[in-house]
Amino acid sequence: MIPLKIINYNHMKREYIITVYSENHIGLLTRITIIFTRRKINIESLTVSESAIPGVFKFTIVVYTSAELIEKVASQIEKQIDVLKAFYHTNEEMIYQEIALYKVPTEALYENNTIETVVRNSGARILEITREYTIIEKTGHKEETQALFEELNKAKVLQFIRSGRVALTRDPIERLSEFLKERDAMLDSID
Repeated sequence: MIPLKIINYNHMKREYIITVYSENHIGLLTRITIIFTRRKINIESLTVSESAIPGVFKFTIVVYTSAELIEKVASQIEKQIDVLKAFYHTNEEMIYQEIALYKVPTEALYENNTIETVVRNSGARILEITREYTIIEKTGHKEETQALFEELNKAKVLQFIRSGRVALTRDPIERLSEFLKERDAMLDSID
């Protein structure tokens, strides 16, 4: 009889999106990134912006790690004084996009219609054309923006930048709203 191999899924690495809600305080980003550094987890993408809740900011952090570590990291982030709540999700639980900008030589557009065809077929758009360069914008997942880079690089991309991920949960409401209601109800019951 062959022994069955037991797989511990907690140790398997995969991509996670951590969403951190906080007030806008100086130094919080540094304290959050140190948590990842201490655990030797590389941040793949990080964006910060205002959320739909007035006065609350939202950090969207993409990491590649195990389920076991992501739970510990989220818990540790929540211990930061300025953090209201931290959630973690898999890609399947989120709707997400990135934006990429590409600068290509304008002469490459005039030599043949290859770049124009690539731009149209990829769903990208041209933002600006000058004599020296053309700026192209593409919104999509990392794989899509990278694929467009590889196609455009045949014409020698002069500059390229990809934003961090922006993401929303598939939940009908912001989970922080539920947390804040529960917290406020608990505080009211204490008074």
